[in-house]
Amino acid sequence: MNGEPLLESASVGGRLALSAGGLWTAERAGELERLIERVIARHPRIGGVDIDMARVQRLDTFGAWLLERLLRAIAAAGGEVRVTGLAEPYRALVARAGEVNGAAPASPRRMMLAASLEVVGRTVMQVGRDIGAAVAMIGALAAALGRAAAHPTSFRLTSMVNQIDRVGWRAVPIVLLITFLIGAILAQQGLFHFRQFGAQIYVVDMVGILVLREVGVLMVAVMVAGRSGSAYTAELGSMKMREEIDALRTMGFDPVDVLVLPRVLALVVALPCLTFLGAMAALYGGGLMCWAYGGMSPDVYIARMRDAVSLGDFAIGLVKAPFMGLIIGVIAGTQGLAVTGSTESLGRKTTDSVVKSIFLVILVDGVLAMFFAAVGV
Repeated sequence: MNGEPLLESASVGGRLALSAGGLWTAERAGELERLIERVIARHPRIGGVDIDMARVQRLDTFGAWLLERLLRAIAAAGGEVRVTGLAEPYRALVARAGEVNGAAPASPRRMMLAASLEVVGRTVMQVGRDIGAAVAMIGALAAALGRAAAHPTSFRLTSMVNQIDRVGWRAVPIVLLITFLIGAILAQQGLFHFRQFGAQIYVVDMVGILVLREVGVLMVAVMVAGRSGSAYTAELGSMKMREEIDALRTMGFDPVDVLVLPRVLALVVALPCLTFLGAMAALYGGGLMCWAYGGMSPDVYIARMRDAVSLGDFAIGLVKAPFMGLIIGVIAGTQGLAVTGSTESLGRKTTDSVVKSIFLVILVDGVLAMFFAAVGV
């Protein structure tokens, strides 16, 4: 036998008998492909099939795949297959070829559904981990605050004052600018629409209540989250990457006491101050727009503002501010300490810190707004 691949067919007792021979190797790929295709084309509806491999001189991986392809074609046509005469060294190779990719691929719709469910599951698990980490950070901060109260000399007041300067005093210009513009925009839009009903005076009510109760504290919190929260996460993450956090633990210091607590307290103290300044800037911007665009004199604006808003409206915005400062600090500290050793992780955690802080700030603002409305404040 010269090694030429063979695949002879004959009908025996109502069954199709195939007899293979020669070299079933990659060198004979073209001839083997033609033989397989010819058999499949001649017998599209096959009942029972017997394949005799006794005359096969040599079989490699390619030949095993071609045999498996023939077996699957016969099975797909509803035929029963029996393989006989296969030499012992080749049985494991053919069995392995039959195990690989034997299942039919899932439909695209089923694959999309599975992928969607996987994304939902991973998201739920991640939310659970984030909640657990935030609760753990709040507990660590409470313990650190208790230790500072029990031993006041251990509290790093200088660090806290420095952070108040960074978070509060240095943020005043941008906060005043943005809130001034927000107040002016609110007044301009209110004047543009209320003018159709001759109710320009009620723009003062809208600006005063929105700024003092909602927009003022919300805009300041969003700016602080983007400006200071991201900076805190980047700082703590960089320390984590350079193993400075591990060095603090080695020296017997708790990183929460040294690094996180002063920053969180600085946010809790600075945010109400920034909220007050931002609210005043927004009211001034609204008044300036009412005078320049609506023809309302400053005396009328101030008098109407005095009648429209109360001390309670002013207090509500200031009450919300410390909670939002605490949220920003907790999220920034949690994400910063979760940074691993890569710069990609640092960038991802910094982004997560800003996004999660802004989301939670808006969520808490809405919850507190509904609470104050329910109690009639």
